[in-house]
Amino acid sequence: MKDNRRIRGITIGEGRPLLCAPIVEDTKDGILSECRSLVNTTADMIEWRSDLFEAVQDCGAVLEILERIRLILGEKLLLFTCRSRLQGGNGALTEEENHALLLAVAKSGHADLIDMEFFATKRPEKEIKLLHEAGAVIVASHHDFQETPPESAMTHLLEQMALSGADIVKLAVMPQNMEDVLKLLAVTDRFRKEHQETPIITMSMGRFGMLSRICGEFFGIAVTFGYHRRASAPGQIGLTELSQMLSKIHEEYGEEAPS
Repeated sequence: MKDNRRIRGITIGEGRPLLCAPIVEDTKDGILSECRSLVNTTADMIEWRSDLFEAVQDCGAVLEILERIRLILGEKLLLFTCRSRLQGGNGALTEEENHALLLAVAKSGHADLIDMEFFATKRPEKEIKLLHEAGAVIVASHHDFQETPPESAMTHLLEQMALSGADIVKLAVMPQNMEDVLKLLAVTDRFRKEHQETPIITMSMGRFGMLSRICGEFFGIAVTFGYHRRASAPGQIGLTELSQMLSKIHEEYGEEAPS
């Protein structure tokens, strides 16, 4: 049976969190130029935020750029994301248009992982099944830019996504204080222990949440996001600085971090 956690020789969810850098340019030339710059960085994964592309409603244009990105990146992992406005992005696609785009991307084989906004989809289990059949590895995601829900609610959100068949689950929330950050980390740690077969990506956003982007190895966080030129979410840390911090933590304490 295929293990969707292992892609291009990398097992997602083991050891040091993978470092993902977003491409947030809006033109074809800008996207490809940024992609070429990222090839020589310490990023393990590149996220193309296609919702920011000026021609995102042209599926053919999106697939053309995606193919170019794939060729440029070589063996770096590629995450395809089309973030809706309700989830903090710029995407103006209808649910039907978004479904068609994700399915086309899955069938193309150019993206290693595809982000799917779980609660923005009427029938997420069916959507995941169709994308799986097309060969995709799915990151089911949810973003709350207003608050950090109670621990029980965050646990429920993550479990819903995991039980749907998603390969990886992602939850981003907005803290009002450091207590909120600790709540998210506690939820992350419990989920990792109870669902070891499902890699988890969590983060607290904003100023308070920067800690969650650094200490993920201790809580089983599979991927953390750092910006190259421009951030794609509040509280992101620069790619170079974040890479150095993650490496130092792994070097000093990696053996004591959860596996």
